[in-house]
Amino acid sequence: MREQRKRETSRALTKVARRLTADQGFAGFTVEELCAEVGVSRRTFFNYFESKENAVFGFATIDSRQEALEEAFVAERGELLDDFVGLTIHRFGLFNPLEDAAELFAVIEQEPRLLKAAFEQIAKNERRDMELIVRRMGDVADADLRAEVMVHSVGALVRLSMDQLLHHHSTDSFETLITRRLELARALYAPSQKAD
Repeated sequence: MREQRKRETSRALTKVARRLTADQGFAGFTVEELCAEVGVSRRTFFNYFESKENAVFGFATIDSRQEALEEAFVAERGELLDDFVGLTIHRFGLFNPLEDAAELFAVIEQEPRLLKAAFEQIAKNERRDMELIVRRMGDVADADLRAEVMVHSVGALVRLSMDQLLHHHSTDSFETLITRRLELARALYAPSQKAD
């Protein structure tokens, strides 16, 4: 029940932050005004979001469900790449970015400088994923480099899949789209099987 209330408060803060940005511009309101409209304290706001920009994007501080998924990933012993793609698919299920994509694009179009904050958050999330992969691999040669390549490779597959969903209106699920692209990537990068 408490977790549900937290998610509702987080969604309310994001919804109002986006509306205020659309109505008044990003610089046209303060965190205090946002909090007053939602009915929470400034302190509560910063329990949910690191910044006003993150509230507009819906980049909440780590959710307990996400933490549980990440800890399960670190403990798993399957094939690393498959498990990381599985974690990505589960996160998509928790925070489906398609639900409010149109609203978010409208805010960015009005306030293009918010893109910088979005890219900074994406980079922070990528660093977090690299740390998870390094933790899971343990003491392996080139662990940092391996994690970096994996995170950026899967990130490219995510972007391709999202483009298919958002701009080409695919009826396939995110899971189907990313899994298909992963299989193709594996085939492309597999050692050649030339006949002698």
